[in-house]
Amino acid sequence: MTPAAEATKQLINYRVESGVTVIEMSDPPANAYTYEMNLQMDAAILKARMDNEVYVIVLTGSGDKFFSAGANIGMLNNAEATFKYYFCLQANEMLLRLENTPKLVIAAINGHCVGGGLEIAMAADLRIARKDAGKMGLPEVNLGVLPGTGGTQRLSRIVGKSKAIELMVTASTFTFDKGKELGIVNDIFERENFMSSVMEYARQFCPPNKAAKAVGRIKRAVQSGWEIPLESGLALEREVQQILFQSDDAKEGISSYIDKRPATFTAK
Repeated sequence: MTPAAEATKQLINYRVESGVTVIEMSDPPANAYTYEMNLQMDAAILKARMDNEVYVIVLTGSGDKFFSAGANIGMLNNAEATFKYYFCLQANEMLLRLENTPKLVIAAINGHCVGGGLEIAMAADLRIARKDAGKMGLPEVNLGVLPGTGGTQRLSRIVGKSKAIELMVTASTFTFDKGKELGIVNDIFERENFMSSVMEYARQFCPPNKAAKAVGRIKRAVQSGWEIPLESGLALEREVQQILFQSDDAKEGISSYIDKRPATFTAK
């Protein structure tokens, strides 16, 4: 495909259902990402972040065989080293935006999730996999490179340094069950009605079920606090708690507890 055709093709599908935004990578068969797909995904992430009626973001891939196979190798093969560097930089910035968005992000892993696909999934807050739908791993060493879209950093934070190094230098690909055992996958849902189940799961974090602002601030406190000294993390925790104390949802949550009734949250 020519650069002009790539620039006009819709590579990201975006929809909102009952407070949940679904951002779907759509470049079959493998949903491998390119510079243009990253641009479209970044725009979708920003759109969801700024929409006050969106409380949860779900990332997934089109079809039922691949979440994403990672970066488009054909594109990289024909690119100069400078482009490859800036391509990784662009992808890193996009995933940092996703990670820092104060809304819960769920990766619905509906198929194979390898290389850059797993790097995208690891930038989500929670990862739900479809039973027996594929494998995951970071096998970039087989191409003579490393997982350069946050893979070395995020995987080591999830599974520990030694295990992360082992998985990457051996180019291991493994089942979703193994991914759950390692702590990469939070849960595995049945193959049938997978996305419906994920959407039902996501809606529990939306009002009136949950105080969505509190969910988002929990994410912010953990994501930002993880990288700073404990004392600074505690200060951040106090800061976001003070914001929440002033919210309508905090008043509702506390009064409903005292009144012994279910809370009805409004995300205000």
